[in-house]
This record gives sequence, C-alpha cells and structure tokens, in this order.
Amino acid sequence: MNEDWQLLLSFFPDNWLDLALATDVSKGLRKDKQVENYIRTLLIHIGCGYSMRETVVRARLASLADISDVTLLGRLRKAKGWLKAMCLAMLRERGLSFDESDDFSVRLFDATVVKEPGRTGSLWRIHYSVQIPSLACDFFKLTATKGKGTGESFFQYSIKKGDFIIADRGYSTAAGIHHVSSKGAYVMVRVNTQSLPILDCKGRKFNLLEKVGAISKTGVLKSWRVLIPNRAGEIVEGRICVIRKTDEAIKIAQEKIKKEGRKKCRSTMPATLEYAKYVIVFTTFPEDSFTDFDVLHWYRIRWQVELVFKRFKSIAEIGHLPKHGGDSSEAWLYGKLFVALLTERLIEHAESISPWGYFLEE
Repeated sequence: MNEDWQLLLSFFPDNWLDLALATDVSKGLRKDKQVENYIRTLLIHIGCGYSMRETVVRARLASLADISDVTLLGRLRKAKGWLKAMCLAMLRERGLSFDESDDFSVRLFDATVVKEPGRTGSLWRIHYSVQIPSLACDFFKLTATKGKGTGESFFQYSIKKGDFIIADRGYSTAAGIHHVSSKGAYVMVRVNTQSLPILDCKGRKFNLLEKVGAISKTGVLKSWRVLIPNRAGEIVEGRICVIRKTDEAIKIAQEKIKKEGRKKCRSTMPATLEYAKYVIVFTTFPEDSFTDFDVLHWYRIRWQVELVFKRFKSIAEIGHLPKHGGDSSEAWLYGKLFVALLTERLIEHAESISPWGYFLEE
C-alpha cells in the first residue's frame, strides 16, 4: 500500500505541499507528514466513495488519522481551496492556461448523476457551474433524478446580467435559451438538431442541413444570423457557427452513431450522419466582441475541460455526497475533479511506458 501511495504522489502537482501552505490547510496540524496523511484520508472518502464514518475507520486502521466523522467533514470543507489549487496546477501542466488576473470569464454549465452505495442508495443529480479561466465553482445544486424540474436545464442555475454561459447539447432548447436571454446574459450552446427550432432573419424555417452540407472542406468556418422562437412567438437573435471536422473525426463520430443505433435496434437517419460531420454551435455572444473564430475557440476551450469532466463524471457516479452545506459539497466536487485528473495522468503513463507501476533502481 505504501509503494502504491509513493507512486501516486509522483503524479501530484510538483508544488502540492506549497499549495497546502498557501491555502492554510496545514495550519494547526502536527507530526511529520501530517499533510500527506490529510490528503490520503480525504482521497479514501473522495476516490473510493466511502461514507465519512467508514472513511475514519479505515484511516484509523491504517494509522493515517484518529479522528471522528465530524472532524473529517470539517477537514474536507477546509481543503476546498487546496483541492481547487491542485486541480488548477494539474490543468496548467496539461497545457491549459488559466490567468486568474483576467477580469473576463465564462461559466461552464454541466450536470451528472451520483448513485450512493448500497441497495437503497440515493440517486442525485448534481448541477454545477465552473468559471473559466479561474476554475471557480460558482454554483452547486442537488436535485432528484426523476420528476418535474429535475433534468438538465438552464432553469436550474442562478444567472445574472452579463454572464457568458457555455453548455453542451443537453441544454439546447428554445425555452432555455430564452430564459438566459431574459436575464440579460449571453449563451453559447452546441446545437441539438432534432429539438432546437431555428428561423432565418425573415422568420422562415432555416434549412440547416442544406447550409452545412455546402461546407465540403475540412476546417472551413461558416456562420449565419438566425432567430430562435419560443412557444409564445417571441424570438432571440443569434448566430449559428459551424466548422467541418477532419475526415478521421467524421469517421469516428459516424461509427459511434451507427453503433448506438444497432444497440437500440433502430435505423439511423441520413441527416444524423450528415450533421455528424460538423461542430454546430448557437450563440448570442456579441458579434462586435466575439468573431466566429472566437466563438468556436471558446467552445474548443470548453471541450478541453469537458474531456476532464467526462472522467470526473464516471468517477463521481458512485460515492457518498456530503449534503451538509455548500463548502463541503464544493470541496467534494474539487476532490472528484482532482481524482479525475490523477486518473488521466495515470492512464497516459500506463499506456506509454512499459514495464510500469514501480520505480527502477539505478
């Protein structure tokens, strides 16, 4: 167990101990390697999904910490800034630049489901908002997974005037876009071609398939001004920005669609395969500040972070979620994200270096 721990530590950010000092997480702790035992105990809870009570028992048996579950909850809350700082450090090491001095930031909206362990384990849907470039979690909400008002939607979030919001295809609804616009905020969302109604500037149905089908060269970027109507007949003005994928990316996307169709025993529409050739984004971001290139560049940034979130979602699926307050829940989220980043790093090294899993002595 100690060998594996030392190996895992080698994948931590180089300055992880300095970050503990900078965020005062080590204040009041005593004994050698107490900070190391601190994060190790937290990872038993966050990484393995154990409850607070089971975590403190395991930590006591492993001689890591002799604390109560209440004390552990307090330590989790205290570690929120530290876990966030380590996530930022690891993302920087992945090549993502985060300049926290920049006054401008966008909000990434997403949601995932958590199933707590046990035969009667509770199901929760987490709705969260993360700011880019600061990676600050500025919204965290728990709902049930079934019933009215529990699904992924812009209505789940607090939105204020001037917000710049980016979300994936699940949020691509006319009602949601109108809700964001009514708050005086701006939205960028991947287009769901099956559910989002689109009109041209004269109020006629916009033939999206025909427009994108005319783009035959990889990397070509096109945009059109469009209107998004709601059921009340109101409209939101915006842009559709499109770029054609590479041939290899198209092949992968279409194969995924066909595989999903075979799995569900349904035929795939030709239009679905055609749309798979493009990245199609709708936005109300102001045109004088965000060119078409800027729009797709920001969506690309979201996708880079989304790759980490995809791993985060799989890791977050099972585990006891603290429900005692915002600080503990946000610390849990940063902890899960940290575990996701560690997992990504472990996989990258395991796939590229063999034999692997131990240190070679000189």
